[in-house]
Amino acid sequence: MSVKLPVPEIILASTSPRRTLLLERIGLAHIIIAPDAEELVPPHGDCKAIALHNARIKAESVIHYHSGSGVMGVDTIVDLDGEPLGKPVGIQDAIAKLTKLSGRDHFVHTAVYFGDSLNNLHYELVETSVVKFRRLGRAEIESYVATGEPLDKAGAYGIQERGAMLVERIEGCFFNVMGLPVARVWEMILCWMDDRGTPLVGWRGE
Repeated sequence: MSVKLPVPEIILASTSPRRTLLLERIGLAHIIIAPDAEELVPPHGDCKAIALHNARIKAESVIHYHSGSGVMGVDTIVDLDGEPLGKPVGIQDAIAKLTKLSGRDHFVHTAVYFGDSLNNLHYELVETSVVKFRRLGRAEIESYVATGEPLDKAGAYGIQERGAMLVERIEGCFFNVMGLPVARVWEMILCWMDDRGTPLVGWRGE
């Protein structure tokens, strides 16, 4: 039986199984509500700003119906020289994305927006990690795509699964590349608890 942290249950405006897994592993009780928001994925632009926009509209699509809870929206974008690589639209798109990433560095930006409309509290952050891919052959890319793993992931790979074999190195938060910068999210939760008047005693040296 897992022990939950003494934090009010939050709403995760995301259907990502990886984010759910990470929240469960740190003992943060939450419920999942799918966001009703159309994500912005332009061909080029400020990828951090795009990710934050998407995280915000995901949270806001849920928060108006659940004003008594804290709502978290999250969005992850793979950034290759300013080109945002979202989830592939099919097999050929996944192959194209992985071909672009082969042998190169890229950024992974995960934006988190947290709102508590009852207490008029709002927080946001963007965490960035750098990922370097090995040089990949066409057959290797096609074999990986054939597993189906890349088709629901930003940049067409999952670092926590078979996609780990594609990665030569990473700089920054590993969990951020999975889709949730756990340590910074926890800091956000601590700030929320303090600001709403129910600090979590013992977690900041109190």
